Amino acid sequence: MSAESISRNSEELKDPEAVAVRDAPAENIYRPEIDTSGVDERKLMRRIDWHVVPWLSVLYLLNFLDRGSIGNAKLYGMATDIGITDKQYLIALTVFFFPYSLLEPPSNVALKKLRPSMWLSFIMLVWGIAMTFHGFITNYAGLIGLRFLLGLAEAGLYPGVVFYMSCWYKRNELGTRVGVFFSSATIAGAFSGLLAAAIANMDGVGGKPGWAWIFILEGLFTVLCAIASFFILSDFPDTAKFLNETERVWVVRKLQADMKFSAGGESFKAKYVWQSLADWKTWLAMGIYMGFDGPLFAFSLFTPTIINQLGYKATAANLLSVPVYAWGCIMTVVIGFWGDRVKCRAWLNLGLFGSGLIGYIILICSKNPSLSYFAVYLAASSIYPTIPNSVAWVSSNVEGSYKRSATLAMAIGWGNLNGAVTSNVYRAVDKPWYRLGHGIVLAYIAIGWFSSLVFYLYLRRQNAARERGDHDEVIEGVDNKRANEKNGRFESVEAARMEKGDKWSGFKYSL
Repeated sequence: MSAESISRNSEELKDPEAVAVRDAPAENIYRPEIDTSGVDERKLMRRIDWHVVPWLSVLYLLNFLDRGSIGNAKLYGMATDIGITDKQYLIALTVFFFPYSLLEPPSNVALKKLRPSMWLSFIMLVWGIAMTFHGFITNYAGLIGLRFLLGLAEAGLYPGVVFYMSCWYKRNELGTRVGVFFSSATIAGAFSGLLAAAIANMDGVGGKPGWAWIFILEGLFTVLCAIASFFILSDFPDTAKFLNETERVWVVRKLQADMKFSAGGESFKAKYVWQSLADWKTWLAMGIYMGFDGPLFAFSLFTPTIINQLGYKATAANLLSVPVYAWGCIMTVVIGFWGDRVKCRAWLNLGLFGSGLIGYIILICSKNPSLSYFAVYLAASSIYPTIPNSVAWVSSNVEGSYKRSATLAMAIGWGNLNGAVTSNVYRAVDKPWYRLGHGIVLAYIAIGWFSSLVFYLYLRRQNAARERGDHDEVIEGVDNKRANEKNGRFESVEAARMEKGDKWSGFKYSL
């Protein structure tokens, strides 16, 4: 694809009657002196996929595995051995979420200013060490301290990876990749049950109970992967070492043609963060993330316990959770792939949240273990696929790398903070049916459904306004009768795009 065709495709996204601009000047093309016509797009994208997606999936698998393994350890006597009550256990789960949620926005800024290979590997090393030391706790204070440290270190991975991937892929490419990436969370859920059942057989080795070995072995493996990540992880497209100069330029131009104008690099300015805070999309995104993150943590932390209380022993409960997560994994990949092709993520979100509402209504009403177990499948097929679909939907509608970073961190941080609530909703006094917990999760899913609907209506209204020219800027030297000074005055279309990001009159929101 030539530089000229990329420039032309970018301008065609704008209504020609709104701004009479045809071909962009050569100086507006990223690195105009480099010819990228010889790049094989399919071959290059396949190479990018292999360098970006698989290792990030491994990191998130470990992230999710380490965070949720406490639920498996509890089934093997951890609470009894260290002398904590059910209430203290719930408090320990809650403590994790405060640093985990609040430090996500600054962590994303640190990721952008530093190299992803450095920042993500460092935080992974810290949480691997914290995880390992979980196997040596002897009291409640030790558990609280390590859960806080684990939340502190894990805070930056998920929002960092989501932002990082959005810097590599076009809007209609992101959903499939995020779906594959996030499927590692469901694999972690399935694998944790199998792994816990196997490691528990080490009970008594080295004088340690089986639950302690779950933490120690998983933590040490995370430490080893963190060290490897310093060498395996790539950085942003304009500096990635596995690409040559021509390929780097091609990737940046491709992203800029997809309205990611900041792909070639952007200097940090505090106003980008304030732009995110002042944008309605940020707050609606927080509602969407709240709708699936609250249920996600409740589901991942308590699925073995819920199945256990339906009449199954500890090992059987862990093993019965495996097919539930396997089903969630399949649905996550399918929806990620489908979302990139149907290009209407709003309806997918509404349908997925809707199936979750049905699942939790069944869980509230059911007194039959088999029916409740079936409803757990409905819950898994709702919660997990909604996440990559929403990630791709939100990130594709926010332009400006720092603004997108701040918006994703705000939404993910708020969603995760609600994990502090849902980690307390499944109380021992409510077993075996846990109707209070299921009712609270149902309310969260309803919030996600409503926020998705409002987000869709808002984007559709904005697109219609831009088609009418309501947001057209005054461009010097361009005769545009619909241009208005209140929308800004700029020396060129390029200047308007870079300054306003997704607020530019030619930016078309994806529905």
